[in-house]
Amino acid sequence: MEALLSEFTFLSDQALQDKNFDPSTIEDLMKLFEIESYKAWAAMELEQEEELKEAETSMQQAEGYLDSVMEAAMDEFRRLEEEMERMAKAELKDLEDTADKARKMGNLMEKAAAIASKKYVEAALNSATASMKSAWKGLSSKKVHPS
Repeated sequence: MEALLSEFTFLSDQALQDKNFDPSTIEDLMKLFEIESYKAWAAMELEQEEELKEAETSMQQAEGYLDSVMEAAMDEFRRLEEEMERMAKAELKDLEDTADKARKMGNLMEKAAAIASKKYVEAALNSATASMKSAWKGLSSKKVHPS
């Protein structure tokens, strides 16, 4: 492009100095300017398309990386969720076992209390029976109890 500008400057000077100057030479030069402009435009457009392809490729790589990172994060989340579920089930089973043991212990304590209550009632009845027998003996022998 600089060579064309130098040529244009040279032809402009020549046109000013030479009365027999042929204007078609400047027209030919202007056609060369036009061709050079189209070439530069095409080259720029090609470069822009290449940059666009590179940008699209980079974008696809970034999307691929993002997808892989997201998938890894989701896998980690699923593993964590499964682990938490296992832990919750284990804790629930432990609580159920503890509750079952407490229920059994409560039943045993209820039975023990019932047995102790029966024995107490039996002992009270036996004591009352013995007292009554002793009182009947005392009455039949006509002895009075000192109390």
